[in-house]
Amino acid sequence: MKENALKQKIYIDTINGYKEHCHCLLSLGVHLAISKVIQLIKGESSWWINRNHLTRSQFEWQDEYFGVSVSESDLPRVRKYIRNQEEHHKRISFQDEYDDFLQKFGLVRLKDGSIVPKPSDSDAAEGNAGDQDIPLG
Repeated sequence: MKENALKQKIYIDTINGYKEHCHCLLSLGVHLAISKVIQLIKGESSWWINRNHLTRSQFEWQDEYFGVSVSESDLPRVRKYIRNQEEHHKRISFQDEYDDFLQKFGLVRLKDGSIVPKPSDSDAAEGNAGDQDIPLG
């Protein structure tokens, strides 16, 4: 998978997952949109999983994904987090961690699956929901 990604100028630094989710630490070429990168990675990995019969039925990824940027100074911590998914999720479920993340950064998930900033009371009253930047730390 890493070889095919490199051909597309996608640099997979670290990849790992646990049961119902997968984390990828990527570096992208400037010409690539994150949606295209996710499409390529999901396509390549599901093809490989199905070719090697790793699931009882045909494997398909869900349509949704979530991506954030990280600063270079955080790379060692993010790599460790990704590599230690199994141990990490013995302490907290993916769903609880996901919900905590959304709450911590003032985000909400809409019915269509998109994630947007939680509107403030004044934004909701004025109809300006979603106009603020997402604080990613």
